[in-house]
Amino acid sequence: MDSFSTLIRTASHEQHMEAETSTFMSDLLGGRLGVEAYARYTEQLWFVYEALESAAERLAPDPVAGPFVRPELFRLASLERDLAHLRGPGWRTGLTALPATRTYADRVAACARDWPAGYVAHHYTRYLGDLSGGQIIRDRAERAWGFARKGDGVRFYVFEQIPNPAAFKRSYRELLDAVPVDDLEKQRIVAECKRAFALNTDVFRALGEEFPMTA
Repeated sequence: MDSFSTLIRTASHEQHMEAETSTFMSDLLGGRLGVEAYARYTEQLWFVYEALESAAERLAPDPVAGPFVRPELFRLASLERDLAHLRGPGWRTGLTALPATRTYADRVAACARDWPAGYVAHHYTRYLGDLSGGQIIRDRAERAWGFARKGDGVRFYVFEQIPNPAAFKRSYRELLDAVPVDDLEKQRIVAECKRAFALNTDVFRALGEEFPMTA
């Protein structure tokens, strides 16, 4: 019988691939969009991670979500450094969420408030993705727009407190396998993972409309 972490990965594979291969992300990684598109994307990430991390302290004692609250994963401070680099010290003044981003962040916040197991689904889709595919984005951003290696502008993708990402991801999957819920709740978590990827894809679609391919 497959482990729960394997079940999540395989069951959400189609939605995961749809997000990764969205037109916006393909154009961004392919160098067909400028740094403004990257900055706008970084702004959208801020809203999602604010929803994730503003709930972390409250969820820390929860038996389901608590084990996943790992400060070494937190991204909000790094995002804010990136935004200060990309937008200047007044970056908060112009910070706006796309409607798709607001829907995504609101769903994260609702799960954090009412359904800790659903919060785990969003936690998994975001942070493990950052540790994996996010490194491709960092590399392309450094090369395309001249950011210092692992410096301001790409700090979101730099996990300074996780020296061995592969080992960390293994331990994270062990937490998933040990999550204290029944099979029905596990099915609901898997469904929420799929929903998380779909919400992320909606953000990419909205960004693609704002930044049609320029080359």
